[in-house]
Amino acid sequence: MAVHRFRPSHEILSGDSADVYFMRATRILEREGLDPLVTMEVFARQGGVLCGIDEAKNLLGHVLAEADPAETLVEALDDGDEFAPKEVVLRIRARYRTFGLYETAILGMLAQSTGWATAARECVEAAAPQPVISFGARHVHPDITDVLDYAAIVGGCVGASTPAGARLAGLNPTGTMPHALVLIFGDTVEAALAFDRDLEADVPRIVLVDTFKDEAEEALRVAEALGERLYGIRLDTPVERGRVTADLVKEVRARLDLAGHRHVKIVVSGGLTPDRIRYFKESGAPVDSFAVGSYISGAAPIDFTGDIKEIDGRPVAKRGRIPGLTPNDRLRRVDLAAWRAG
Repeated sequence: MAVHRFRPSHEILSGDSADVYFMRATRILEREGLDPLVTMEVFARQGGVLCGIDEAKNLLGHVLAEADPAETLVEALDDGDEFAPKEVVLRIRARYRTFGLYETAILGMLAQSTGWATAARECVEAAAPQPVISFGARHVHPDITDVLDYAAIVGGCVGASTPAGARLAGLNPTGTMPHALVLIFGDTVEAALAFDRDLEADVPRIVLVDTFKDEAEEALRVAEALGERLYGIRLDTPVERGRVTADLVKEVRARLDLAGHRHVKIVVSGGLTPDRIRYFKESGAPVDSFAVGSYISGAAPIDFTGDIKEIDGRPVAKRGRIPGLTPNDRLRRVDLAAWRAG
């Protein structure tokens, strides 16, 4: 996947976003003249789809820029790799004061994004071979929608709704139209015609058809108005009207086909989960793609832990952990210079 990397923020590089005890520890070690060569390993107690590791590599590329290359070694898995419980996904060998302050940031990058990517993979596997699109941006703070959508794509989604998130993954954003557009025009067909008139030719003409009238009726009206230019329709019936059902999808498909509009795709959205997706699949509903929002964006973070396992070549560990390095031949050496963004 083509990833557009950016320099870590001032808050991250300065340590302002770190737990304060890491800053205090760094200050104490500096005053005491201590800066041992340590090896830290990062792992989680549950498995999942790894994401955020590339962002961590980018951060380490910056903070270890002046470190002695003869002493420094970073090994890691990649974004999109599946990992097992307690498998080491990242190993850092360097002088502690060069990177210890950034443990909070590294663990946070991994925890949140891996939770999202793992939830996305659950939806993708339930929907296969039909594709899944990430529609969860409205459920998170706008400053992190790009990270959310990137994580969803790492998890297997074919697209994401925000330009920022799609850009991180090297893709174009994916979307249809909001209910607001249809409400303002006062008619689904009028909104669809304006959409067709005013947007670039490479934007797929996918029209929302549940705003004013029966979904099957609106789908036919839009298909007659746009003809071959119509790529698809989106069903997003709210829970107050019984949500989208398998029978509704079957009816819309049948009516479109009978009217000669077999080319029109059907996109389903609205509170989708892996179980809901499986319901459509098991019912034989002819859904062409699923748009998933809150199941991905609301996924719990997967907790990662950073453990120092060597100090100046001597195996160490806190109680309950085994001293020394944990074998993992899947780890690959990271070229830190290549991960340094401008």
